[in-house]
Amino acid sequence: MAASRGRAGERRVVISGMGAVCASGVGAQKLWEAARDGVAQIRALKTQRPYDGRIKIAAQVPDFNPADHIEPEVLPFCDPFTQFCVVAADEAMAQAGFKRKDISGPRTAVIIGSGIGGMTTIEDGIYRYYVEKQRPETLSVPKLIPSAAPTTLGMRFSALGPTFAIGSACSSASQSLGLGMQMIRQGLVDKAIVGGAEACVINATIRAWEGLRVMTPNLCRPFSKGRNGMSLGEGAAVFILETEESARARGHEPLCELAGYGTTSDAKDPVRPDLEGASNAIRLALEDAGLEPGDIDYINAHGTATHANDITEAEAILRIFGEYGKVVPVSSTKPIHGHALGASGGLELVITIQALREQIAPPTINFLEADPRCPLDVVPNVARKHKIDAAMSNSFAFGGINAVLVVRHAG
Repeated sequence: MAASRGRAGERRVVISGMGAVCASGVGAQKLWEAARDGVAQIRALKTQRPYDGRIKIAAQVPDFNPADHIEPEVLPFCDPFTQFCVVAADEAMAQAGFKRKDISGPRTAVIIGSGIGGMTTIEDGIYRYYVEKQRPETLSVPKLIPSAAPTTLGMRFSALGPTFAIGSACSSASQSLGLGMQMIRQGLVDKAIVGGAEACVINATIRAWEGLRVMTPNLCRPFSKGRNGMSLGEGAAVFILETEESARARGHEPLCELAGYGTTSDAKDPVRPDLEGASNAIRLALEDAGLEPGDIDYINAHGTATHANDITEAEAILRIFGEYGKVVPVSSTKPIHGHALGASGGLELVITIQALREQIAPPTINFLEADPRCPLDVVPNVARKHKIDAAMSNSFAFGGINAVLVVRHAG
């Protein structure tokens, strides 16, 4: 049975709104519908300049015109990763029931994760300098720094509290949520704008990922026999955190409670996943939420579809969940939205929250045949109605930086 909620002296934290931009388009609902219905958003690659690499597919944001969403005086300061973040944040604020200045002041934090920040600006500047023999554009530095996204949001919403970026590779977005939750619990702030953003589907980045030999040229197949790697994605997901008490006081029904956060470091290898680090992060998130493994009804896996990652994640789940780990629904949604690096944990949490709210376990698509080294119920190919009271989202990053989040029904 689940332990009683909340710890002495700590405030319960809820997610009051969320927004997303990704390969399914603008809007968290579009992302959820694609994941629920198993409709892959990985398409033929489009690049600004000719691309001569082997990988010709990616999960790119389609038909995105930033001028449709962002004011002309703000846009010159926004690399695409910040553009995605601003649009996702506007959606999250609206769903939370806040107008632009409603949570202004020193009691609101802004924490955004990104693997690298303004990679498009970096590549464009290098191209202009070395190929076109021109200066990089004047605003290159304020556009490319990872803190551009949180500071832009801070200015947009007049948030004067702690404002910073987190760079922990593929766990960046999940870390931002966990830290925001902890700050609210401890009374350091009352509200937090958190999430992740990435815009790395460009020539140099794809070429660099190709060098690691972890990219599929065709289909991403997490946990399946025949898997041969991941597909890159891009986008942003942003969430509004506050105390359950404050949400109720203003008559707002939160999306869910953000109940648990666990983070660890493997401290072993730059790229190879580690069983100890991953399983310990899962254990810590459960302990933080006051839950037992049997209280978790759905797990959104990191599930990159690389050989070693999927095996290690399956082993980590089974180490903590035991035999129950073989029957709890576990799905990877990366074949839908791609691996969006620093934004991935946020996009996956959007899906996890909607799974909780709609009582549906989304599928792991492109699944061919069970891998005996990943003996999990991965909800192959078709979504499943399932009673979900609490759910978990895993993010396991290069450098061995792990972050796990737990959500459950509020109230």
